[in-house]
Amino acid sequence: MIPFKHAARITAIAAAVMLAGCSSHHGDDNDSPPDPALAKQGQDIFRFDTFGDETKWTDQLRLHEVVRSAVDPTTALAVGLKVDAEALPPAVVQGIQNGTISLTSPATTVALLKLNAVVGLKGTVETVNGVDTLTRLGTTCALCHSTVDNSFAPGIGKRVDGWPNRDLNVGAIIALSPALTAQQKAVFNSWGKGMYDARFSFDGIDGPTVIAPAFGLLGVHKITFTGDGDEIAYWNRYVGVTQMGGHGHFEEPRTGVSVTNGTDDQVSSKLPALQAYQLSIAAPTPPAGSFDTAAAARGKAIFEGQGRCSTCHSGDKFTDANERLHPAADSVAEPEPTGATSYALRSATKQYRTTPLKGAWQHPPYFHNGSAKTLEAVVQQYNSRMTLNLSATQQADLVQYLKSL
Repeated sequence: MIPFKHAARITAIAAAVMLAGCSSHHGDDNDSPPDPALAKQGQDIFRFDTFGDETKWTDQLRLHEVVRSAVDPTTALAVGLKVDAEALPPAVVQGIQNGTISLTSPATTVALLKLNAVVGLKGTVETVNGVDTLTRLGTTCALCHSTVDNSFAPGIGKRVDGWPNRDLNVGAIIALSPALTAQQKAVFNSWGKGMYDARFSFDGIDGPTVIAPAFGLLGVHKITFTGDGDEIAYWNRYVGVTQMGGHGHFEEPRTGVSVTNGTDDQVSSKLPALQAYQLSIAAPTPPAGSFDTAAAARGKAIFEGQGRCSTCHSGDKFTDANERLHPAADSVAEPEPTGATSYALRSATKQYRTTPLKGAWQHPPYFHNGSAKTLEAVVQQYNSRMTLNLSATQQADLVQYLKSL
């Protein structure tokens, strides 16, 4: 068995688009449009690079054993894993459509991994006694921070990078590990879809947050809920090393975290390209007809006036994160719904960043802890906690404005 504290480290995956800390790049790199060639390199890293984290997912957690023997495509889709339809050969597409390829056989999952078609998972498949066998398994940034457009079937379609996979049950996936105790599995299974705790591995506090979007970050210097670093590379290193289990080093004196995996650094050289790709991902525009234009216009006036939203959600990024952070007491999402310690107080800054609002329509639930299931609930929470005295009509108009961003 793996000791509980160490097993928590195994928590990994994702938060994955956000990463980390000891890079030589600082603030201004978040402001200039990234070089397209560098961003293309970063796309490949984002989608397919494990940073050597098979050491954790295979050698320690032994998840490859479970996947190859018990995880069929139906089960994989049920826990939120996605399949890249563009990686499927025509014969496989036809077989899925006509039912000649079983979606209830783990062998099909192994075949999909061999095709590099499971978003965010990288498998090594070798022939053992004449049978394709999964021998190594790792994770990539795309596991948590990509989804698909469902153009082929639910959970199967073209990749959509940067969108948080709020269907993904990271905890349930980790809990499949035969290396964990029943107590450890219970914690991971309690997180639920779209939730992950990137600090549990160090402080042992069970207080997961929603998987964050990785789009619309150009020009935003503080890119995590608590603004720990001045650029995406900080969090990419943190997640890549301390959570995914990639080979490299992360150190943060403010929290006392210092982790080195392996003797080879497979993270540092990739951070500039990875950041460039993430900065190239624009926030998605709202679908046509998804909001009431007239109501949104009225809501904008409320946003900038009586609602006082623009006090913090300011500028074209709808955040004041480049100027300041806010104490935990300012957050209407506190106290934590699970009764856990404030997520901010578990971080390096002990404060919260104002979340940018572009593309907010795409990623419910809201607040760092997912305590507001809809934008309506967000507005209601602010109206109540901040005594805004907005009428029901004003609240509805404000929601329409938020949907239009």
